[in-house]
Amino acid sequence: MSIGQTQSVALLGLTGSLVEIEVDISDGIPMYSLLGLPDTALQESRDRVRAAISNCNEVWPNRKVTVSLSPAWLPKSGSSFDLSIALAILIAQGTLPQEPFFQTLVLGELALDGKIRSVRGVLPALIAAFKSGITRAIVPAANRAEAALMSQMQVLTFENLGQVLVWGRTGEYPIAEELNLERVDTSEYLDFADVAGQAKARFAAEVAASGGHHLLLIGPPGTGKTMIASRIPTILPSLTLEQALEVTAVHSISGALGSRSPMSLVAPIISPHHTASRASIVGGGSHVIKPGACSLAHHGVLFIDEAPECALGVLDSLRQPLESGEITITRSVGNITFPAHFLLVLAANPCPCGKYTGKGRNCSCSSLQVRRYLGKLSGPLMDRIDMRVQVDPVSRVEMAQSEPGESSDAIRSRVIRARECASLRFSGETWSLNSHIPSRELRGRYRPERLAMNFLHDELDHERITARGLHKVIRLSWTLADLAGHSIPNLDDVQRAYSLREGSEL
Repeated sequence: MSIGQTQSVALLGLTGSLVEIEVDISDGIPMYSLLGLPDTALQESRDRVRAAISNCNEVWPNRKVTVSLSPAWLPKSGSSFDLSIALAILIAQGTLPQEPFFQTLVLGELALDGKIRSVRGVLPALIAAFKSGITRAIVPAANRAEAALMSQMQVLTFENLGQVLVWGRTGEYPIAEELNLERVDTSEYLDFADVAGQAKARFAAEVAASGGHHLLLIGPPGTGKTMIASRIPTILPSLTLEQALEVTAVHSISGALGSRSPMSLVAPIISPHHTASRASIVGGGSHVIKPGACSLAHHGVLFIDEAPECALGVLDSLRQPLESGEITITRSVGNITFPAHFLLVLAANPCPCGKYTGKGRNCSCSSLQVRRYLGKLSGPLMDRIDMRVQVDPVSRVEMAQSEPGESSDAIRSRVIRARECASLRFSGETWSLNSHIPSRELRGRYRPERLAMNFLHDELDHERITARGLHKVIRLSWTLADLAGHSIPNLDDVQRAYSLREGSEL
């Protein structure tokens, strides 16, 4: 009796657990047994592994083959265990040495001809393995760019099973082409200079980017709501390396990484269609739990156009991540938590026909239709939106101007200065954005001036604002103070924040 051992990783959300693959080849009726809570895709690995081994001119053992994936209680899913199972079988029958595969993570799906196909979740799997003491990994060549982000590990990439066998027997490693991690970001082609007029909406976008505040844009079709929202990432600061790795890990789990460099320092923008289901927004799945749009927009912008057209309950499902910055999905396999710190931007027409506002728009909707249309945005959701801005049609004078508007670079420089002010103020704290200030701190160290608080208390007494709304206004006033260079929000800052919050004229 002989045993072969390799190691892989089972992912549950972004959390990875090290899995020991053990293969025992013994006398008995030729058969293949797979133990350890495998899913359907993993059960089917038998035929893929057998064909791949045979087509690489290796001998499939004509004996009883038992494959154990431990820990046995941990559910395992996907085809990323194919390569590790194939290597463990060859080690167990003595045609491949065990030593090169000690303390080595193995990931990869096998094609029938022995090619190693790409798999999802390589980066979080490498991170989990490194935390468990693994310092070397074998991954598919198609995942080389993603794996290269884990610079703390020695990563070996192969295109087929035959190359892995040659390396295991002789130490010969195939020479790979030089990896070019340069990536072109589509946001480079977008600029706020393209937006004509819309001073209020542009300012609201700047405030949103400076403090991480959620924004609702309401206006007729063709006024530039989508144009403004799509350019917000261009005025956000570059992601830190830690943030970029978090974003890449989430996109890796979803299979959304490209073939070029998977990591970008530009904040992502995710724009799901208004017909998207709740699962596509918050994430879900039965065996393979995938992150939704709110997690893919982590550290970036989640933009939902035609928000009132969303199905009932879809937008309300965002209430948890808007408050906590994460989304928890409960399934039979366990509770999976994905990060979801995003800037929410909603766009909506003022009525079903879109012509309720603006001079000479000739709205054909009844007052009841108008109320019902915007009433689809629930009160609890709207209470979590920091700013509501009316986007009016651009005038002929504004359209006729030949001079471009203020560029994204100019706005971004002010956003960075405002964030630096906040970062200095929050030095030593667990948060760095004004929108993340805990409510208890707003009643203590981060209270605005007394006159400003008196104004807010008066609004609260007359029930023109909720307690959550009061906290939202204070957080918003800190961002306005940072942009204006004030050390503490004054009455003007708070009143302007209140106007942005309530959607009144600035």
